[in-house]
Amino acid sequence: MLLPHQPLQNAAVVPPARVHSREEAGPWHAEAVCRRDEAGLFFAPSKEPTAARLAREEAAKRVCARCPVMIECREHALLQPEPYGVWGGLTAAERRVVLARRRRREGELQRSAQLPAAG
Repeated sequence: MLLPHQPLQNAAVVPPARVHSREEAGPWHAEAVCRRDEAGLFFAPSKEPTAARLAREEAAKRVCARCPVMIECREHALLQPEPYGVWGGLTAAERRVVLARRRRREGELQRSAQLPAAG
């Protein structure tokens, strides 16, 4: 692991003996980049002005974009569902849209599976 003050050329690169699954390595959130950032970036303070909220959410999404567990985080927030904050690069409103699309798609798939086969 590189430390911020350690130059790249002096860092020893040791390949892992074997690849571990996420479950073997521990919970996905242990690898989350946001664990090192201030939680206030991901959750709105009360009575936050719209411009400030949008700027904060974009900053949070930039953190999410470089996170190795962004997809796991997003799925967690969609499955819970998490009602607040930026999770997996999506705001609460964006997650509601994703969930609505998923429900609509699942409904369409169920309806098409129930139709008699043409033949």
